[in-house]
Amino acid sequence: MNYMMSEHMGEQGMKYGVNYCKNEIFKRALSLIKEAVQGEKKDEMEYQNLIKMAPTKEQKEIITSIRDNERDHRKWFKEIYRCYTGQNIQDEDYRHKKYDKCNKYDKEEKPKSYIEGIKDALFGELAAVEKYRLIMMGLPYGSCRDLVFHILTDEIKHAIKYNYILTINLCRGKDKMRCSYDECLNIDDVYIPEQF
Repeated sequence: MNYMMSEHMGEQGMKYGVNYCKNEIFKRALSLIKEAVQGEKKDEMEYQNLIKMAPTKEQKEIITSIRDNERDHRKWFKEIYRCYTGQNIQDEDYRHKKYDKCNKYDKEEKPKSYIEGIKDALFGELAAVEKYRLIMMGLPYGSCRDLVFHILTDEIKHAIKYNYILTINLCRGKDKMRCSYDECLNIDDVYIPEQF
């Protein structure tokens, strides 16, 4: 068993030499890392569909860069998990797997439209930020925790890029790029997941 030694804030103040392997927050972080590996794989496949649907070279390049980051994130999460547990995480086979409301389509199913796919990707990135914050909070200080911070900030950048793509597509056909909010979109047309 791998014992991680680090500072830990508890109800009684600073504790040194905490056995993180017995810490419930640490165990939860490891469980979330396993979920993150599968989530990054699912995102990579969904983004591949968006690349095929993208209307411009610029948008294809942006989504391709995000997809490539997701591949790196999956690899890094596997390395982090192996660092703490000595075990490998296997990728699930997504060909026959159906997803719940948050992860709503499998490998073969495409979004109803490009815009719908971009909106799903945007909110997926924001949900990943929330999950990765929990992972980061559960890990001891050190290079693995720093790597999770790197992944988390990448997810924020991805959300910003998807927001850019959404904006330029919703404002397409307008006389000017700087259209008003009401001109760009009807708020009734936007799906916002309940968690936000």
